[in-house]
Parts: sequence; structure tokens; C-alpha cells
Amino acid sequence: MLIRCAHFAKPAASEITPRHLAESRRLFLSQLAAGVLSATGVALDAASAEGGMRQLTAPANPAFTAKDKPTRFDDATTYNNFYEFGMDKGDPAIYAGSLKTRPWTVRIDGEVKKPLTLDIDALLKLAPLEERLYRLRCVEGWSMVIPWIGYSFAELIRKAEPTGNAKFVEFTSLADPAQMRGVNSRVLDWPYTEGLRIDEANHPLTLLCVGLYGQVLPNQNGAPVRIVVPWKYGFKSAKSIVRIRFTEQQPRTAWGRAAPEEYGFYSNVNPEVSHPRWSQATERRIGEDGLFTRKRKTLMFNGYPEVASLYAGMDLKKFF
Repeated sequence: MLIRCAHFAKPAASEITPRHLAESRRLFLSQLAAGVLSATGVALDAASAEGGMRQLTAPANPAFTAKDKPTRFDDATTYNNFYEFGMDKGDPAIYAGSLKTRPWTVRIDGEVKKPLTLDIDALLKLAPLEERLYRLRCVEGWSMVIPWIGYSFAELIRKAEPTGNAKFVEFTSLADPAQMRGVNSRVLDWPYTEGLRIDEANHPLTLLCVGLYGQVLPNQNGAPVRIVVPWKYGFKSAKSIVRIRFTEQQPRTAWGRAAPEEYGFYSNVNPEVSHPRWSQATERRIGEDGLFTRKRKTLMFNGYPEVASLYAGMDLKKFF
């Protein structure tokens, strides 16, 4: 049973001072002493050194730029769904400082000709990084617009060379109770898993993401590597990935196991299909839309109509 908790008695997410920021200078100095920052090729300036933030510069790709105003950094990094660190939207920013993102490796296996095990530095160098301004729409009815940094997931697919049997891609997130307090809960069957059809994974919009707002991913946003699938609800974009497996059969997903009547495999943003407990017709943009501000109309495929051809002939009310 999923329990929804009221948040109106708690301070706004933007008012929370994340632990990782309070301790960031000490973290930065320890990483610098260990040679971690220089090894990644991440560029640092005086401002980032003072705040302990690691910069990650990448040119903006004009082909992947939403027209929306970007969400404030403070809102995007303090209002998150990341149940490995707690169920409250502010929990990830408070508790994700416990996550150690180096060393970090990602295993790519299954129906591929070239299985790979890559560390985060190899992933960073696999293809040229670029910045893309994507909308992210959550199933609960809130949305953000974030300048993500990464490259098309298709680049990794090309390196692994899937076999003809590969029909799906399964993503597995880290589940370490020593680092992630939420993994001790029974809200989900850990580890968190998600999946895409291989043609969805190959679409140019699907992003292997390693940064946002000109810096490496903060822990609470899915460090050190995550997927961003902008036309689907946010829970499809797996965070803190440790394994990518190509499969012939449709993978079972974490939310699909927990509540299959509420979370379908496809999970495309579709305002015509209501969640069993609330409508998806409108949304609230975090940081812009106040309590009494009219909500925005939800756009089909979250405003990315170029993916519609992936679902030609499918009943998107049945395959939700």
C-alpha cells in the first residue's frame, strides 16, 4: 500500500539547506587532494571551488531546447523523487550526501555482442557532451524545465552492439542500505529497475545524463549517471545507474511490480489517461506556479510530438 503524506505543514523545498551544500567545501578539498576532480576532466573555477560545486561545461544543442523558462537551480535540486533517500520531496537533498559516487562502474550486458564495464570517467568520454533544456513531468502533477548535460543514449547502444534478440533495455539503480537510508524501507522491491523498448532507448531525445546546470549531477538528482526520457513521466528516468541490460523480454519495473494498475510500462505523458488517484490533464510548474495560480495544461508526450511515430497504431489508453 502506498501512503501519501501531506506536506503543507512543512517548509517549502527551496527553504531547506541541503546537507551536501553545508559540507561541500570539505568534500571539495578532500576530492581535490585525492586527484578525483582533475582525473575527470571537469573544469573548475573560483566560484565552484568556494562552493564545492564541480563544473561540467558543455555546448548547448539548439536542436534540443525547450522554449520554457528554466526552473531555478535551488528548486530543481531540493524538490526530488528519489525514494532511496526517503519519500519526502526534500529528503534526497538532505540525505543524499551519504552517496559515494567514486569509484563507480556501470555494467552493460545481456543481448549484446560487446559487453562492457565502464567507470564514470569512461562514460563521460564515450561521446561529446552537450546541454539540452528538457521538460520533466512527474506523475504526481508537477513539472520542471532543466538544462541537462549528457549525450544521446544511442551512442552507448552503438558501442555495445545489441544482438537481434535485444528488444528492450533494463536499467538498474544502486541499492546500498549503507549509503541510502530509504533502501531499508519496504515501499519498493529494491533495487529500483526501469525499462524502455530499444527503439525508445535509441531515440535521439533519450539522454544519458551526467550533469545539469553546468555542473556534474548532484547526488539527489541521480549522480553520477542517470537516464532522462523527456516525453515520459519522471519515474521512467532511472537514477544512479549501475547496470544496463539488453533483453528479449519486457523487463519488470519497480513501480510496475509495486502498483501495476497505476504505473504502466510505457508511462508516456498523456493528459487523456488519468492516474487512478488524480487527473493528468494539468500540471504545476515548480518555482513558478503558486498555490492559487492556474495550472498549466499538460501536453501530449510532454510537448515532444516527434516521438509519436514510435507508437503508431497503439492504443495509448490501453498501453499506458
